[in-house]
Amino acid sequence: MTPERTLRELMALDGRVALVTGGAGHIGRSISGALAELGARVAVVDLSSGAAGVVAADLKERWSVAAAGFECDLEDGAAVGDLPRRVHEALGRIDIIVNCAAFVGTSGLDGWAVGFEQQSAATWRRALEVNLTAPFILIQAAADDLRASGRGSVINVSSIYGLVGPDWRLYDDTTLGNPAAYAASKGGLVQLTRWLATTLAPDIRVNAIAPGGVFRSTPEPFLSRYVARTPLGRMAREEDLKGAVAYLASDLSAYVTGQCLAVDGGWTAW
Repeated sequence: MTPERTLRELMALDGRVALVTGGAGHIGRSISGALAELGARVAVVDLSSGAAGVVAADLKERWSVAAAGFECDLEDGAAVGDLPRRVHEALGRIDIIVNCAAFVGTSGLDGWAVGFEQQSAATWRRALEVNLTAPFILIQAAADDLRASGRGSVINVSSIYGLVGPDWRLYDDTTLGNPAAYAASKGGLVQLTRWLATTLAPDIRVNAIAPGGVFRSTPEPFLSRYVARTPLGRMAREEDLKGAVAYLASDLSAYVTGQCLAVDGGWTAW
């Protein structure tokens, strides 16, 4: 009888290659670091090759793993479809994909952080292209690599706003917005997760995480309102997501697929 593996053995990612989109962003850097800490080689993908390269260099220095930066515009479907080939050529394989990149816009983007009647169809399309279409194309293009892995795992980063509607009381008298396109694309990503989980099984596991709001110089009065509405009494930190990603990327979750894990301080439990 084969002895049970220890938890340390189950979580180890030595020999595996992880592709992380949005890898130079706040959350993406933390996720990339978590995967590198567990032994994975990491392909850091971002809109800026310079930023991706900086993160990759830091991973190599800190965790002594192979890492490389890749520039990719996720609004360019052809570039997304070619990304797995580039990563395979550079790092030899793909075992893990984390779709972390997101079109979040800014308050200055036309038709984004405005009332429903002013939200533009053009911005809607851009958000869906990055948040939903790009993960579809990327997973499809990487499917052969993920199958060949024998331990292929996809983690889609959704949002609490892919699970529930916004509480507009938080936004009163602020310049912050909550566009329909963001919610629709993140909700679609959760359903794409379920669809792919049954379609790609048993060779590839597909799961999602739904983070709550992450503190990043969040202004008042939104901050106090958000904290008061969160059972754990604070906004998230980037490191709060590391454990969920380590679990879903590794053999700790070898019998888990098609799930969405909310990492939200209890926000969606009300």
